Amino acid sequence: MNNFKYIVFNKPYGVLCQFSGEDKDKTLSDFGLPKEVYPAGRLDKDSEGLLLLTNDGAFNQKLTHPKNEKSKTYHVQVENIPTEDALKKLRAGNIKIKNYLTAPARVKLINVNYSERVPPIRVRKNIPDCWLEIEISEGKNRQVRRMTAAIGHPTLRLIRVKIGKYKNINIEPGAWVQVKKEEIL
Repeated sequence: MNNFKYIVFNKPYGVLCQFSGEDKDKTLSDFGLPKEVYPAGRLDKDSEGLLLLTNDGAFNQKLTHPKNEKSKTYHVQVENIPTEDALKKLRAGNIKIKNYLTAPARVKLINVNYSERVPPIRVRKNIPDCWLEIEISEGKNRQVRRMTAAIGHPTLRLIRVKIGKYKNINIEPGAWVQVKKEEIL
């Protein structure tokens, strides 16, 4: 019998996806997570939402290696309202970001009501914003932020809501639960 652990953590804004950092940094060690688990993938400090941690190296590889094309879904608040043509560009892929072209993404406008982030996002009184749901199967550094910027709609807030089959259901920011491997893949 193995002792593999699979943890789903709802990462708050401003937390590093590692167990150590500089003195002022909030890290994973601030949330009482089991010591033997490590992040399966990352969310940057400015992003929120689902983060998986495990001590199962093969599972980590299966989840995070690009060739396995495991989907991740994000709710993304962007500046201004994208046109259908802008959304088609994301859906088609081939958006040049640094030295690579993105794969096609699933994208749609959504209506969601999240509580205000602490600290709050930057708001411009004369520029509206909206929420998109973006599903990708890649995971390049800051990819979703770079994709929305490439179509002229900078990301204001980014929340990962789903990894593989697992969707965030009632896990408060900063909280975590242990799940079964089958709930994710």
